[in-house]
Amino acid sequence: MARGESFDLLILGGGLIGLTLARALARAGLGVALIEHRELETTVEDAYDGRASAIAAGSARILEGIGVWPAMADEAEAILEIRVVDGDRPLFLHYDHRDLGQGPLGHIVENRVTRKALLAGLAGQANLALFAPASLDALERGALGVSARLADGRELRARLVVAADGRRSTTRAQAGIETVEWRYRQSAIVCTVAHERPHRGIAIERFLPVGPFAILPMTGNRCSLVWAEDEVRAPEILALDDDGFTAEMRARFGDFLGELRVVGPRWSYPLGLSNAKRYIAPRLALVGDAAHAIHPLAGQGLNLGLRGVASLAEVLVDAHRLGLDIGAYDRLERYERWRRFDALTLVTVTDGLNRLFSNDIAPVRLTRDLGLAAVNRMAPLKRLFMRHAMGLVGEIPRLARGEPL
Repeated sequence: MARGESFDLLILGGGLIGLTLARALARAGLGVALIEHRELETTVEDAYDGRASAIAAGSARILEGIGVWPAMADEAEAILEIRVVDGDRPLFLHYDHRDLGQGPLGHIVENRVTRKALLAGLAGQANLALFAPASLDALERGALGVSARLADGRELRARLVVAADGRRSTTRAQAGIETVEWRYRQSAIVCTVAHERPHRGIAIERFLPVGPFAILPMTGNRCSLVWAEDEVRAPEILALDDDGFTAEMRARFGDFLGELRVVGPRWSYPLGLSNAKRYIAPRLALVGDAAHAIHPLAGQGLNLGLRGVASLAEVLVDAHRLGLDIGAYDRLERYERWRRFDALTLVTVTDGLNRLFSNDIAPVRLTRDLGLAAVNRMAPLKRLFMRHAMGLVGEIPRLARGEPL
């Protein structure tokens, strides 16, 4: 490849968010270079690691709009109902997809399935160059564009660079963009559980004093477990043998799905919140966890990132079609204004819910239980909350509305 090859934009990071943006923009005719430090082709067949994500209805439309959802659909389990429960108390909040008549509330999909579909969609994609594995030696942002030098000496130029390099984004740090962030005193334990009885497409969010315990339906008689535990206790639980771990899990899980068995590895990660003070800088846009990372209790982290991808793609494609500079600051400001409210709303809601429910203070417990029951009886408000969880509220990008980019 010739030195100094030019593209419309560079994407730094080949995770689910970076791959989705690359697919959307290259398919719309923009010249895209994606730089990733891993070997992308070997990640598809990696051993199962237990990770899965909730794909809201609006996010499924985004993936459909860029042509990858059909490759995922057969391995996606529909979420037909959501039950939010405060411990073992009888009052709860119940969402049912039939109340809206718009199909499933969302789907649970293994991350490896989503990644495989995205990589297949990128294979042979015109206007796209993959640099993987590749290390970035230098990145310069100037008045008219950006230039990047890889460790092997190759040089790339573009109008814009998009940082999709995760919560600890070096690109964001080098741009001097500060974040508001803090750690919760929780770690998430994640695994896949096989169970005796069918789940019937029901997702359960059970709030326990130490943190939420989510049971998410997967294909077959399986579910994805996202278990927030005290950060000191979590490593002790992970270190238990299979019988000991299953006993701890069953004590919180209950017996409504019959016998339980962990399938594949268990793993954990520390929980925290991060929100960049700016989502843009001259010739730079942040997406995904580089822009914002939230508590997983509502399963909205990936969905928030996908809406950001759809919004940025729409802004850039519209500018490209008009012959405008896609990296111009006024274009990027449109993206930032669009995403800021949605992101701040979810940051605030997830943080507030975690603090409200992760305790066993009697007056607080009574107030929140009465609140759950009240919302459950208020059909219009409950439908609004359901549509918000589906990613169908607010200024929705074209892709999330089911329209072409």
